[in-house]
Amino acid sequence: MKSEQEAIEKAKKIKFVILDIHGVLTDCVLYYADDGKKSEMFSLHDRLGCRALIEGGIGIAFLTSKITRTDEQVGSIYGVPPEKLWGTSAKIGKLDEFENESGLEDENICYVGDEMIDLGVMRRAGFSVAPGDASLQAREDADYVTKAGGGKGVVRELAQFILQGQGKWEAVADKLSKAG
Repeated sequence: MKSEQEAIEKAKKIKFVILDIHGVLTDCVLYYADDGKKSEMFSLHDRLGCRALIEGGIGIAFLTSKITRTDEQVGSIYGVPPEKLWGTSAKIGKLDEFENESGLEDENICYVGDEMIDLGVMRRAGFSVAPGDASLQAREDADYVTKAGGGKGVVRELAQFILQGQGKWEAVADKLSKAG
């Protein structure tokens, strides 16, 4: 992890946040019922974090190897548009495609990942973030490591960090507190 001041400087340039799902939005644990159906845990704190980022003018996407119906439901609840639910193992290729379409550059992108499959995008993004319980390598490579672990408010913590760095937090928090 870099210094906090370096992280703040990088956060000031962010216009778009890309979130890995498993280990970031979830605790990376799969729960299986007797009938074989699986479920995962997602945090409502992260829903509020997504709302804050969007309110602050920052776009969001989910990027994972395969988007499931659960991911679609969570995306809807969190305010992530269906076209920003990206299912591919070629994460760097998707970043290239997105930057070509959007005109954004690496320095404008924040990527949140927790494991070795995320390192390529983390190393390229302008601001890389890892949950507090991410793999050692992800935490070492990250510009910022959250105190929160995966599925326990990573996005909420990140939203406040980015928006405070950009001078938008007070206005966003005030608006969301009044919206209820």
